[in-house]
Amino acid sequence: MSRVYSLAYLTSHRCTPPEVLRVAAVKGYAYVGLRLWPNAPGAPQQQLLGLPDVLRETVAVQRDTGVGVFDMEIIRIGEQFDPHTWDALYDAGAALKAKAILVAGDDTDEARLTANYARLCEVMRPYGMTADLEFMPWTAVPDARTALRVVTHAGKPDNAGILVDALHFGRSHTTLDDIRAIPRDLLHYAQICDAEAGTHFTTEQMIHTARCERMLPGDGTIDVQGLFRVLPADLPVSVEIVNFAHEAKASADEWAAICMAASRKIVERSDG
Repeated sequence: MSRVYSLAYLTSHRCTPPEVLRVAAVKGYAYVGLRLWPNAPGAPQQQLLGLPDVLRETVAVQRDTGVGVFDMEIIRIGEQFDPHTWDALYDAGAALKAKAILVAGDDTDEARLTANYARLCEVMRPYGMTADLEFMPWTAVPDARTALRVVTHAGKPDNAGILVDALHFGRSHTTLDDIRAIPRDLLHYAQICDAEAGTHFTTEQMIHTARCERMLPGDGTIDVQGLFRVLPADLPVSVEIVNFAHEAKASADEWAAICMAASRKIVERSDG
C-alpha cells in the first residue's frame, strides 16, 4: 500500500508557507504541516495569520502544485482556556482546506482539560478539521493512555483525534499495546522521527530533543519500525525531524529529501 507523506513544520521550519508547499511538491510529499500559532509566546512560527497577501499566495501555490495542508499548529489547552482565542487559525485552516489542528494538553486538572477539549471540538466542527490531541511526556497528557481517557471522557466527538509522535512514544510510558488500543477512527496521522529511547530524561532534555535535535528514523533506539507496524497501514505519515546541526549542512529542500528517504525506508519495512 502506498503511503501518504506530509512535510511537518519542524522539518521545514526555515520555509514560509508558500515555500514549504513548493519544496513538498518537488520532494514527493502530498501534504505539509504549518505552524501558524507559536507553541509559546514569542516562539518561532510561520507568518500568515492577519496577512491576506500571504494567504492568497499560499492558496495559489496549493492550487498550482496540488500539495495540501494536512495539519496546523498549535492549540494549547491550559487552565484559562477559551477556544475562540484561535478563531483566526480556524479561518485560515478552512481557507487552506486543512484536515487537522494539533492540540496539546497543559491543564493538570484532567476534568477541566477534558471539558475544554470537548468545547474545542464543538467550536472547530463547522470548520471541517479534527482536533488531534498529542500526548507528550512533559505535559498534562503524558502518554497514550491519558490521551485516550481524555478523548473518551469528552464523549469522543466526531472530530476528535489522538496524535502519535514516535518521539513521545519512545520517551513516555506508552507501550505498543497502548497504541493498539487507540480506536482507528481517532487516528488521522502519525509523526515519525527517532531519538534515544527512555523515560529517564529531564523535562528540559525532552523539550530540547523535540525542538532541536531529533534523529532520522533508524538512527536512534526508539522502536519506530515496531510503532508503524502497529499503526494502521493506511495512516498518513507526518515527517517531523528537526536537527539544527545536521540542517546546517543542507538546504531546506535537501533536508526535506533526506528526511523523506529515511522515513520511507522505515515505514516501508514496517508495511512489509
